[in-house]
Amino acid sequence: MPDTGSTTLDDELDRIFAAGDRNNMQPTIEALLPIAHEHPAIPRVLYEVGGAYDTAGEERTAACYYERALQAGLSGDELRRCYVQYGSTLRNLGELAGSAAVFERARAQFPDSPSLAVFEAISLHACSRLDAAVATLLEVVAAGVQTPDLDRYKPAIRGNASYIRSLAEDPHPEGPPEGS
Repeated sequence: MPDTGSTTLDDELDRIFAAGDRNNMQPTIEALLPIAHEHPAIPRVLYEVGGAYDTAGEERTAACYYERALQAGLSGDELRRCYVQYGSTLRNLGELAGSAAVFERARAQFPDSPSLAVFEAISLHACSRLDAAVATLLEVVAAGVQTPDLDRYKPAIRGNASYIRSLAEDPHPEGPPEGS
């Protein structure tokens, strides 16, 4: 069993996941549960258990662990990843408003995260907020895809993203941007 030092605990968690099989998460879950029992308030432990259950297709259990990890003070890149997974899990459970709220909060904290933006767009689509979903994806493309072919059109892509986003906010905007 790992000792309470975070380096040793982190090493143990890393070892468990390195040995895991995404197609059979039960051994990973069984390895994580004693650690979760011993360290019930450590955010990363809660997050990793949630992720294991999520990968195993047990979204309801995963959501509970993600919520506990967030309440316990998860931070940094693990917080960003938890938001992606938790928001997606809520969407898969049909909790669309909750999913959208998670992504809204996450994007406020991590505005430059392409993974959050993409999964937020998926949730917006599930909520039938199609204009907002397309605008979000266009913003990800304009910010993150670097090709000479696309770079030439980035001002138009950004303009269209802004216009499409305005459709989500006001169904009667003035018209599409010039040069698009």
